[in-house]
Amino acid sequence: MKRTVWMSIVFALALVVVGVDAMAQDLAPAEGVPAVAPATAPVARGGGMGLWTVIGSSGALGVILWILLFGSTGAGVYFAVDCGITVRAKKILPQNLIDNVTAAMAEGDVLKALNNCENEPGPLANVLTPGFSHVEEGFDVIQEAIATAADLETEKLMQKITWLSVCANIAPMLGLLGTVQGMIAAFANIAQGAPDVGVLAMNIAQALYTTAAGLCTAVPCITCFYIFKNAANKIILRMEALTMELIKDLRNVEVVSE
Repeated sequence: MKRTVWMSIVFALALVVVGVDAMAQDLAPAEGVPAVAPATAPVARGGGMGLWTVIGSSGALGVILWILLFGSTGAGVYFAVDCGITVRAKKILPQNLIDNVTAAMAEGDVLKALNNCENEPGPLANVLTPGFSHVEEGFDVIQEAIATAADLETEKLMQKITWLSVCANIAPMLGLLGTVQGMIAAFANIAQGAPDVGVLAMNIAQALYTTAAGLCTAVPCITCFYIFKNAANKIILRMEALTMELIKDLRNVEVVSE
């Protein structure tokens, strides 16, 4: 599983690099088409206003911003893969556990149902175990214990999904910070009197590419966030209904003290 996650992160970073670099190549002058003037071409030394040229000329702060942007992209892919693995009905509501608990409750054997939950740990088992553990204290206590456990499992599940929203919000903010940095450098260059057109173009490129990179991360992350959030809500509602169905026989349980 870890190998799959890391391969996904590397693949996503490669896509971002290739995508932004492709935008840079699309904006570069076509072969055989002369630039405005050789002296004012913004690629006099770099050979092209590609992604690595922009990153290399953005200064220490710019390099740090790009590292953070790549990091947020990798984190977004990691959390998306993690949610894709964990936010599934089969993972949260294993059918084998449901069948075993249903059979145990049909026999009226609460201890067997509790053992089944302990043998197959997971969100559903974590919700049912407190209820079966408090069977001697009455149905009201059972409901309260299950409701508390369900709230905890719901919060744990939603926290994983929320990290996608964090990545989706951080990436464009980092891109905006890179835009501000590039525009400050561009206006500082203009303030010197006769600006170097090549340097000015590179500053503007830095400003725009960081914004593009931030949006390229934010759009997929926010999309995945809502997809997994809706899926989690459906699973949670199903788990609540299933839990009440499994414990309904405990309503009339009478405990005989020896």
